[in-house]
Amino acid sequence: MREAEAALRGPEPPRDCPICPRLVAYREANRAAHPDWFNGPAPSFGDPDARLLVVGLAPGRTGANRTGRPFTGDFAGWLLYETLLKTGFARGTYEARPDDGLTLTDCMITNAVRCAPPGNKPETSEEANCRPFLTARLASLPRLRVIVTLGDVSRRNVLRALGLKASAGIPGHGSEFQAGPYTVLNSYHCSRLNTNTGRLTPDMFEAVFQRARALIGPAD
Repeated sequence: MREAEAALRGPEPPRDCPICPRLVAYREANRAAHPDWFNGPAPSFGDPDARLLVVGLAPGRTGANRTGRPFTGDFAGWLLYETLLKTGFARGTYEARPDDGLTLTDCMITNAVRCAPPGNKPETSEEANCRPFLTARLASLPRLRVIVTLGDVSRRNVLRALGLKASAGIPGHGSEFQAGPYTVLNSYHCSRLNTNTGRLTPDMFEAVFQRARALIGPAD
């Protein structure tokens, strides 16, 4: 219990966060099978002065769980980072590895759940356990104005992290609403499933970030 309480003090969980037994067991199994992978809570990535926060659901097993950087190493990262580059929230070249030199400008990326879950599906209790980190991350960004949520589960977790009801926001791709001092823009998740089925196109995804850019204004 003391370890869990200590872990909740800041916006990033410790490397061996003990809070969720199922996720800890999955982490240990991945470490045994792939000791060269990151295999831990994926830390947030980006600009500490960000006015835009992008919130995903959880690290992918062979993505951020492998590389240690959100949305890096799996299919979703290509669409996300290319879109951030197009809309001026990133600089450099995305090469699907954490040492590719890519930097985020006026933007940070985090996840509602920081550890990779089996089957890419965290349980409700795990979302609740990890939510204090999301609350702390939101509070740590003094210039934050806009939050892009990738999927309705991410949207609900952001609302709860802000002390609001999960039903307070508008669901669906392209929805926009106010949550406390922030404007929330919701998008379908940039997963292979959504893009392969045509549920989410690159143009649809880019439009969300163009809206974020319009709300925030030009880069400083």
